[in-house]
Amino acid sequence: MSQAQAKPEHWVVSHAGFRGLYAVTPDEPDIGLLSRKVSRALAGGARIVQYRNKSASAALRREQGAALLALCREARIPLIINDDLDLARAIGADGLHLGREDIAIAAARAQLGKDRLLGVSCYDRLDLALAAREAGADYVAFGSAFPSATKPGATRAPLSLYREAKGRLGSPVVAIGGITTENARTVIEAGADAVAVISALFDAPDIEAAARSFSHLFDRKTP
Repeated sequence: MSQAQAKPEHWVVSHAGFRGLYAVTPDEPDIGLLSRKVSRALAGGARIVQYRNKSASAALRREQGAALLALCREARIPLIINDDLDLARAIGADGLHLGREDIAIAAARAQLGKDRLLGVSCYDRLDLALAAREAGADYVAFGSAFPSATKPGATRAPLSLYREAKGRLGSPVVAIGGITTENARTVIEAGADAVAVISALFDAPDIEAAARSFSHLFDRKTP
């Protein structure tokens, strides 16, 4: 079956359907090891996967992205590509996540089409989130929620921002940055629909168990 044939017709994005562990991949050059790590995260209940590799070549990113897409297709979980519109379109990924320095949101939406997910990092600013939503974003991410080893100098997003965004945006809110199984409950209770995790998931001695622990936090969340 071709990628086009295998692609779901549309990813419905809502607070009900976009909730749980958002697994963001580490910079891992070994395709086999990366695939095994993501497979374990999916087995533990990850609901979204974002392919992010800032150090790989374009050729390696394409190879890794295609491998992860196959895993996510089998699990019926969306694969989001970080920052690389060309890669997202080339492999037929389910969406794209943009940061501050990337392509304009409206332009990305126009090139992605309506049936792909589009997420935007909004750091500590609700005004950016409101503008992103107007420009076509499906979800927004705020962070760093806590001190982050991946981005130690990142702007901190206060818990009050998640509460306000939850009430005003009408679209899913993702918390990212320094999130662990010990502190994730705090941002979930503040309004985050999903928690994006790199180190506390993929550096865990048992990735599947870590993913399951994050996922169980949402099992206890009141809708």
